[in-house]
Amino acid sequence: MSVSVNNTKELIFEAAIELFHAKGFKGTTIRDIAAKAKVNPANISYYFQGKQGLLEACLIRFFESYVLCLEEEAKKLEWEEPEICLNRAVRKILYYQSECHLLTRLVWREITIDSQVSREIISSYLMKERYYLKLLASAALKEKKTVLPLSMFIIQLKGMLAMPYLNSQYISEVWGIQLQDPYFIEKYYGFIKDWVSATIGSRQDSAYLEQIQPAALKSV
Repeated sequence: MSVSVNNTKELIFEAAIELFHAKGFKGTTIRDIAAKAKVNPANISYYFQGKQGLLEACLIRFFESYVLCLEEEAKKLEWEEPEICLNRAVRKILYYQSECHLLTRLVWREITIDSQVSREIISSYLMKERYYLKLLASAALKEKKTVLPLSMFIIQLKGMLAMPYLNSQYISEVWGIQLQDPYFIEKYYGFIKDWVSATIGSRQDSAYLEQIQPAALKSV
């Protein structure tokens, strides 16, 4: 594939992310995307088989890298401490989501809408996510006194990973926090890491548990 073809596809892709995010999938037309990308509308049908194919391409691009963050760390469970692998996966996901924050907001919003357009793709990747999270979490929770059962631990953790992007407008306008700010990512990662340690029994400070548990529950 030539450089010009790759560049054209990327221009279309980036334009679609911005417009789907700003106007929604239904509110965006092929002509809108073509105009923003400065390409012929026929290119969108040629490369992506239309608007639906373009949305599916957005979802696939996001989830391929997202699931890879989990898969890479799950493979290291054979020789590394499970809690370290789990925390490292969390950090990778937070930075990945920050780097493509518009795409991240678009994807998590599509999941809440539960549209027929994206349901099959989303379901497939969410099952992969569940599989790797179960591997990581069950290894970390093994033989330890836990605050939450495995299923609730995973649901809670996933809620915290997605929460900033499901509430991005509130976070940016009310708190003045930018989701792509590395300082915010590190602080938020530190909170999740402490929550993980407390929840799986690595940290059994009851006062600390009382302090973080209500905040964590609100993130689901």
